[in-house]
Amino acid sequence: MQCTPEAVNGRQPARIHEIKMCFASVFRYNRSRSSSLMDLPRKLSTVYSRSRQGASEPFRRRLPRILVVDDNPNTMSLMQDLLASRGYDVAAVPDAAQAEAEILRHAPDLVLSDVVMPGKSGYELCRELKENPATRLVPFVLITGLSEREDRVRGIEAGADDFLNKPIFPEELFARVKSLLKLKEFTDELETAESVLCTLGLSVESRDPYTEGHCERLAENASNLGRHLHLDEEEIIALRRGGYLHDLGKIAVPDEILKKGANLTAEEWQVMKRHPLTGENICRPLRSLRLVLPIIRNHHEHFNGSGYPDGLQGPDIPVLARILQVVDVYDALRTARPYKPALSHDQAAITMREEGRSGLWDEELVAEFFQMLEKQRQVA
Repeated sequence: MQCTPEAVNGRQPARIHEIKMCFASVFRYNRSRSSSLMDLPRKLSTVYSRSRQGASEPFRRRLPRILVVDDNPNTMSLMQDLLASRGYDVAAVPDAAQAEAEILRHAPDLVLSDVVMPGKSGYELCRELKENPATRLVPFVLITGLSEREDRVRGIEAGADDFLNKPIFPEELFARVKSLLKLKEFTDELETAESVLCTLGLSVESRDPYTEGHCERLAENASNLGRHLHLDEEEIIALRRGGYLHDLGKIAVPDEILKKGANLTAEEWQVMKRHPLTGENICRPLRSLRLVLPIIRNHHEHFNGSGYPDGLQGPDIPVLARILQVVDVYDALRTARPYKPALSHDQAAITMREEGRSGLWDEELVAEFFQMLEKQRQVA
């Protein structure tokens, strides 16, 4: 999932509306705000549980799309006819190259692929789709006449979700397809919820005209720094999502405090310092955001232990939170605010290195960040 407002477009509007209404009922600025926020995970869980119970079925905007890949025209035609008879939208192609083109043109909800084909095998097609973040959650079924254990092991290693043996029996085909499409639908529901959360994160940004584009810059710089540090793909995705979600908890901070910027009273500062915990609480129901939760909670910690909310020190601060923190500080220094002018790149670098030496930031990550920016400048 791409965490951008565009990611929400075209995704089950009734379900999105239900989740948004859940948030709307929680984020009314009144005396009961704190207790309502604590209740949010339960309300979201209710929405998700309805999805599991099949409540989303009436809201499906289109027929499930199945891609059949088989070089045997008789088998391909038979499967296409069988699946179409059950109301599925079916596309059929004879090889992996055409399958890749079809996937780019119109993403399927399920792929049924032969193993032995001209050009790339079904194993290779499966592996490539599963290694691509954009398609790795699409269920992939290998259809094979091969019966050796080694052949199934190869399929499992390639990432196949299921197998069908030739000859194909319609009852077994329908049962496997129905089961995997239910799994895909549930995955789509979770992605929709993530998209709504990301959009809400951007709505926080929009409340302050001085932070326009902040989330997108953080998402870009944090994920780039993750790649520069050779983190794995899951962590890079978490950093990108963290760019949009890190300050989500500020949705519960009143405008008069959020826009004040500097010179907060002690009471106002306590309200502001609660936003990491509020954001974590909002996102906790989604297991797919498990790597993002430490970013949300701990991106305001300081390396010397003077930060909040937990007063963590040094390596006790989760590394993904430290990474996002570095790019967050840089973006804040480079952006004009009512209480300060924007710094130049060189001024920001000097300031961050000094603050790193004084114990605020991870000095090694600060150095890596500016090394990355220098490489980008040289390439450009």
